[in-house]
Amino acid sequence: MTTQTYTGGCHCGNVRYEVDLDLAEGGGRCNCSICRKTRNWSMSVKPDAFRLLSGADDTIDYSRNGLTHWPFCKTCGVRAYGYGDIEEVGGKYVSVNLACLEVDDEKLAAAPIKYFNGRDNDWWHEPSDAEKKFL
Repeated sequence: MTTQTYTGGCHCGNVRYEVDLDLAEGGGRCNCSICRKTRNWSMSVKPDAFRLLSGADDTIDYSRNGLTHWPFCKTCGVRAYGYGDIEEVGGKYVSVNLACLEVDDEKLAAAPIKYFNGRDNDWWHEPSDAEKKFL
């Protein structure tokens, strides 16, 4: 495992963060209603690996179920990260939108993609190959 510190943030720059992660572990794409509609590609880390540098007051929190939260920038609307506390996935986490990282395109493209069937709460089985094309 090769953990590196990356910076990232929203489109307009109001929301900025640092995160320690290993891109070689890859990120996930999920077919739940919010991830599919936003084409979310994220990687979850423990909260101590994430540092919000700016923008806490520049976000609006969205939570459909109270378990997961997706703050988005009031100015540009980008969801650069999310967070939650779900025991089944290891407790507290921060989910970083990989497309919001400041990283070389080739390095990001090399990160593997894992697919999750969040729509049916069947996290251990991938969605169909046809559905993956929309995620």
